[in-house]
Amino acid sequence: MKTEDLVTVLSTRIEPVNHRMVGWTMGIALATSALVALGLMLVGLGIRADLTTGRALAFLLLKLAFTVGVVAISSIYLMRLARPGGERRTSSIRIMMPFAAIVLLAAISLGLAPSSHWDEMVLGDQWLECLLSIPIIAIVPFAIIVAAMRKAAPTNLERAGAFAGLIAGGVSAMAYALHCTDDSLPFIALWYGGTIAICTWVGARFGPQRLRW
Repeated sequence: MKTEDLVTVLSTRIEPVNHRMVGWTMGIALATSALVALGLMLVGLGIRADLTTGRALAFLLLKLAFTVGVVAISSIYLMRLARPGGERRTSSIRIMMPFAAIVLLAAISLGLAPSSHWDEMVLGDQWLECLLSIPIIAIVPFAIIVAAMRKAAPTNLERAGAFAGLIAGGVSAMAYALHCTDDSLPFIALWYGGTIAICTWVGARFGPQRLRW
């Protein structure tokens, strides 16, 4: 077959791309990821016993404000990355806003507390559990998001993988917040923010292998 004939065959019966389908696919993947993360947390860890108290509820809302902010902003850019050339419309500045906010609050909290309390505020009682639980819970959400991205057409696979890991870490941290009883701001900034960053790095490292056509 000549090149001209091949071009003619490929250019016939071309249907327009349904851009809404990409949004629906990614939206369903994100919702499914959040539900899976919640289910894994409930089965493996359970909800903290004092969640009905005002103090526990207030800190839960703070944790959710941070993690939901991360997921919400990242999801917008993930939708863009799902389309060819979408990386040109993504910026790391807005992504850093939730992290910068929680770090600032943590620094203020440490500044107002006696230095003798700093170790307890930073490490808490569950730092190791947090360090392990959030990345482990994030594995399945990451796989779901990557599977949805494969149905789209990302061109910057490393960045797409990083955002998939970022969102997976965010939804995992959202779920883990319902279990965690360490409520200090430095703990949230270091261990929630740090484990989400780890998930982002893992996504950038291994995402391209799973996203490659």
